[in-house]
Amino acid sequence: MNTLLHVCCAPCSVACIEQLREEGIEPTAFWHNPNIHPFTEYRARRDTVRTYMPQVNVSLIEEGDYGLRPFLDAIPSWEDRCGTCYALRLEAAAAYAASHGFSSFSTTLLISPYQNHELLRAVAEKAGENQGVAFLYRDFRPRFREGQQKAREAGLYMQKYCGCVFSEEERYRKKKR
Repeated sequence: MNTLLHVCCAPCSVACIEQLREEGIEPTAFWHNPNIHPFTEYRARRDTVRTYMPQVNVSLIEEGDYGLRPFLDAIPSWEDRCGTCYALRLEAAAAYAASHGFSSFSTTLLISPYQNHELLRAVAEKAGENQGVAFLYRDFRPRFREGQQKAREAGLYMQKYCGCVFSEEERYRKKKR
């Protein structure tokens, strides 16, 4: 099975790649994350992915670039921001997978206990239906701590928030309290 793995960041990819390989699946990494803000954060995460993928012998495909304005334009409301963010990234991954002969796609977002897992899965399944490619669902969350520890040991850049400007704001508001 050739699977396109949408990668939100290198640390989240560590355990996902390991688990897929344990299952006999050799993923190809796909970087498309227009939600990440500010640009310095986007660049740090992208560059870490660029460095890490060759270290673990995973091919990397990059699509798009820093996209704060298109991302903000796409957000219809505060309540819908996460679903829209998932859809922007996973529709792009599904479209790429379908047009380049991949049998399925998945995402490293599924490892995070901080994401809305049920919404993420529903959005990914819909993206797969829309693009005519299978969504490979895996609940990677049980391996989150293990993956984060391995990422630290590997010296990977470890971010402090999901990436969007809204989560960055929430992070700093929590610190003030």
